[in-house]
Order: sequence, then C-alpha cells, then structure tokens
Amino acid sequence: MKVRKDFLPLSRPSIGEREIEGVVACLKSGWITTGPVCKAFEDKFCELTGASHAVALTSATAGMHLVLLALGIGEGDEIVTPSMTFASTVNMIVMLKARPVFVDINYDTLNVNADLIEKRISRKTKAIIPVHFAGAPADMDRILKIAKRHNLLVIEDAAHAVGTYYKCVHAGGFRHIAIFSFHPIKNITTGEGGMITHTDDALEAKLRLLRFHGIERDAWKRYGKGGNPKYDISLPGFKYNLPDMQAALGLAQLARLDEINHRRAELAGLYMKGLKDVKGIELPGVPEYPHVHSWHLFIIKILSMERDLFMEKLSEYNIGYGLHFPACHRLSYIKRQFATGKGMLPETERAAERIISLPLFPGMSNDDVSYVCEAIREILKS
Repeated sequence: MKVRKDFLPLSRPSIGEREIEGVVACLKSGWITTGPVCKAFEDKFCELTGASHAVALTSATAGMHLVLLALGIGEGDEIVTPSMTFASTVNMIVMLKARPVFVDINYDTLNVNADLIEKRISRKTKAIIPVHFAGAPADMDRILKIAKRHNLLVIEDAAHAVGTYYKCVHAGGFRHIAIFSFHPIKNITTGEGGMITHTDDALEAKLRLLRFHGIERDAWKRYGKGGNPKYDISLPGFKYNLPDMQAALGLAQLARLDEINHRRAELAGLYMKGLKDVKGIELPGVPEYPHVHSWHLFIIKILSMERDLFMEKLSEYNIGYGLHFPACHRLSYIKRQFATGKGMLPETERAAERIISLPLFPGMSNDDVSYVCEAIREILKS
C-alpha cells in the first residue's frame, strides 16, 4: 500500500465555529477569569450527570487532589483502585501520604474486576476509585453494593466518561463523587480542565473554598456590579479555578456531545469491522451489562510481535498511537515505596504489555480508519 504523506495523529480536538464564537464572545465581554460562564458550564454538567453539584477546575488531577483533601484522606489511610489507570490518581493518593491498594482488571475490557475489590478492603480503607476505562463504565451496581456494605465512599475516575452511561445512568450520577477530565485528548475539551460532580452540600462548600485560596466568593461576585470586595479565609486553599474563557469552550463542546460521541462510535464500529479477522491482535472487549460506551479510546492488544516494533512500523506508515497506560504498580517510585512485585496483578500486567491505542477523533474520515486497518494488516503479515 502507498504510505500517506500527512501524519494521522492519535487525537485531535473537534473545534468548530460554535466553540470559536463562544470563546471570542467571552474575550469581548471583558471578563475572562472564573465567572458566570463557568457557573453555566457547571450547571450544564449537573444536567448531564444528574448530580446536584459540579465544581469546574484546572484539571482532573486538581479535582482528585481537592476531593481527597476535603475528605480528610491522609497518612495511614488506604484507597482501593485499579493499577490500570493514569498515574495522576495514584500520585495524588501518595502525595497525601495515603496508600494505593491495587485491584486487578478484567483483561478484555480493562475495567476493574469487581469480584476482587472486597478482598482488598481493610479497616484502613476509606474509598474505592473505579475507572470507567476508555469510555466503558465499570460495574457500578456491584461496586456500590460493596461500598455500602463497608461504609465506603466511591470516587469515580470518569476522566474517560463524558457521555458514558451505565444502565441508563450517566457517569457521576450515582450519588457519590466523580471526576471528569477536559484534556485536549478527551471527548470534550476546555484546553485543560476538569470537573467534580457530587451531591453533598458540606463537601461542596469545602471544595469551593479549597479551589480558590479559601475565599468564599468568586471574583465576579466580589468585583461585579454591586459586589463586595471584602473577604475572609477560613482555611487555606489552592488556585485551581477554571477561567470563563475555557468554560466557554467547554459549554460549546458540551452542546455538541451527542454529535461528537456519535461520530466516535461510528469510527470504533469501522475499526471493529475492519480488524475483526486480523490474526495477531485482540480487539477491545465491551461490558456485558447495559451501557453506552463513549469510545474515548480504541485500544487493541498486540499478540504476534514485539509492541515496540509494531509502534515503529506504525510510525513508518505515518500513523500516531498511544499507550493507555503503563501499569501504576510497576512505576519506579511505587515499587520502591510500596514493594509492589511483578505478578501481583496478572491480568493488568498481561494487558499492559500488549495494549496500544489507535487514532480516534471525530475529524477522522472513514478512509483514515481503512488506512490504519490496512497498515496493521501489512505490518502483521511482514
């Protein structure tokens, strides 16, 4: 086959005129930091998820930091979570001097194996953090039952899950806590950004204090017409607030969510069809329970050749790729600090050695998918 001249990236944000107009309108308004547009974005996210509160932030990592801090997670506490996730979750647990307790995954879907969670709970456990991996929901009914039995909080890692539904409930709609990401690779983006959703009034007050230096009122309430610039600080906080300029982008993206995710599902379907008979790879598994997959990532597993060589060959065909993710329990500092040995999570380790993410974004054409599929066939044959 003829190698394409232009590079096909792993991902590219879907930015149209609606997004551009929203950001320009914000710029022209004279108010670009956190204000009414951010509030509107939070309100729309409550509508999407069914949560009563939504707090927009500079990143999902900031969201995880604030949630764990607000819940009082600290030294001696344990958090149960899969190792197959982005390192930011584990980093925040460790930064607060708590201990990540890892659970193995289901090899096919890459989601946490709910059958194994209860065995990892101890008297020190404070919360369970399931991951809705690649846009497929974790088995929330079973996880929530376990959490209720042990009086634990559930913090959904919903970084991949804007538009993901489990049995007709959107991620973040289970009356616990969820954290979403709006990084440029995600289904919708604010450039960089994140969102916490939850239903706890007391937690809401604490999160908003921690989000912006411990000040009770946002700047637009202090410096807008009739505002009072005086403030007090009842506890110290951080600078994690999302500006209106970015929230304007998020609002426009959220309005297009159905369109964006519909196209991602179409592309995933084309991959499934185009690669179904290819030997030497495994296609993504999907959960058996009722769900809506948001197809944040399309991840295959390489069986018949070294993955590094496969990636090198993809590059020769001008095709981008990703690794989502190196297993967290095998990261150097985790091994040193928590003595996590090889073989403790066999399905995670088996998957981590084989996974690779293929290009998937709404701006791809059907021909782009066909090209990737044909390239994979040629690479594996040779």
